[in-house]
Amino acid sequence: MTAHQPNPAGPNHGAGSYAKAIAEAKSFIDSQGKTWSGIDAESVARMRLQNKFKTGLDIAKYTAAIMRADMAAYDADPNNYTQSLGCWHGFIGQQKMISIKKHFGTTKGKYLYLSGWMVAALRSEFGPLPDQSMHEKTSVPALIEELYTFLRQADARELGGLYRDLDGARSAGDGAREAEITAAIENHETHVVPIIADIDAGFGNAEATYLLARKMIEAGACALQIENQVSDEKQCGHQDGKVTVPHEVFLAKVRACRYAFMELGVEDGIIVTRTDSLGAGLTQQLAYSNEPGDLGDQYNSFLDCEEVTADELASSDVVIKRDGKLLRPRRLASNLYQFKPDTGEDRCVLDCITSLQHGADLLWIETEKPHIGQIGGMVSRIREVIPNAKLVYNNSPSFNWTLNFRQQVYDAWKEEGRDVSAYDRATLMSQTYDASELAAEADERIRTFQADAAREAGIFHHLITLPTYHTAALSTDNLSKRYFGEDGMLGYVKNVQREEIRQGIACVKHQNMAGSDIGDDHKEYFAGEAALKAAGEDNTMNQFSEV
Repeated sequence: MTAHQPNPAGPNHGAGSYAKAIAEAKSFIDSQGKTWSGIDAESVARMRLQNKFKTGLDIAKYTAAIMRADMAAYDADPNNYTQSLGCWHGFIGQQKMISIKKHFGTTKGKYLYLSGWMVAALRSEFGPLPDQSMHEKTSVPALIEELYTFLRQADARELGGLYRDLDGARSAGDGAREAEITAAIENHETHVVPIIADIDAGFGNAEATYLLARKMIEAGACALQIENQVSDEKQCGHQDGKVTVPHEVFLAKVRACRYAFMELGVEDGIIVTRTDSLGAGLTQQLAYSNEPGDLGDQYNSFLDCEEVTADELASSDVVIKRDGKLLRPRRLASNLYQFKPDTGEDRCVLDCITSLQHGADLLWIETEKPHIGQIGGMVSRIREVIPNAKLVYNNSPSFNWTLNFRQQVYDAWKEEGRDVSAYDRATLMSQTYDASELAAEADERIRTFQADAAREAGIFHHLITLPTYHTAALSTDNLSKRYFGEDGMLGYVKNVQREEIRQGIACVKHQNMAGSDIGDDHKEYFAGEAALKAAGEDNTMNQFSEV
């Protein structure tokens, strides 16, 4: 079975499933005698198919299998990389998947990403918070459940439309059309896709990580992303002041996630281990080491130390012994220890190899810029030990993509000996360069970045952590500027509603999107001709009946 193809045991039931569901419902209804005569078998079958996933665990098991198949497809051909956008509300995730199905005809290779940053900024009861694990950890599984509630509703809405079309074809006596719609029902592709969910640094010790992981999996998460920072000092990956933990501390949390998957029967759940070592110059503690060269000793070898004698030690000093010498790690007033400068890449490589050797499935290297050469260089070193190592990569809005890529082109041209005297490297963001040859090449590199990085830097999954945070702000700004300005109502009609109609945005029928038609169907199932339905002649949504 390949990803997103009908799975006889899963939600895409295959040929004959609609008729079979009707027959099964009818058989049970008939067995109950006349008291159940008001229950229609086809209506039951329709409701069952509209609710393909009964629990979050059903979703986690189904999507884990999809993601595993996608990982195998990528190993065979790196052109099979996958993508996602971060979504901070169920509606946003729903509209994203509806859009994907509309434009591409399939959800294959398209996931959801749940960003801890956006949970902190948008979903905490404390109000907007920085990405420092201060938000309620229960808000993370709550958002996963919300996302899948909206995706399941998208399934119900789409199938409901097909059922209405089927009834119309039957009423018209159009057998060919009836067969066509029945086939569409049989082969309906769910909007439910894998989610990679951010568990931050685990929100505490390994037990706390396990408890939260279990809740996230029960809500539907098939992939958990965990980072090697200190829980109580956690920082956004693109902020300063990051502090890492020794490998054994981190690996205990990785194992906690695996135990949670195993306990709940999601044996093929995916663990994404993120290293922040590239930008982290500090550690909270020294690693425990049994013998030279072990994992703890390797971690400690990156510490910035000075050689001392016993007489030079202060009462609170901590020392390590290496090659017969006493070394005192440089400790800050914060009681944190400092790593040697320029060791970030080496620490990243060790982190990644160690994680894959201890149960991780995918890697995440948080970088300070989107540079294929930098990422690919580290992945090449990792693959010398783990040949099929694969990355999840953050195409972060924290990067100034325009400036970064224009500077990359500038540097490449300069190295090639090309004349770059018309450009000022420091001000390449300026609009004055937008029509230049350099800007055009930079934009082309941005356009192909994901495909190039998948091929050259081992990136299996590309995501943007915060895109819908930024699109919400941008679209609201544009609407406010026009509506409260001279355009008045035209500011909404011209730039929102008219575009919804012309681009075929399903939400223009907002009552339908909110479930009004599904509710009408249920009313008819329950009350028959006595049903008081909302979709009558006076429903203003009829103005969009041709959309």
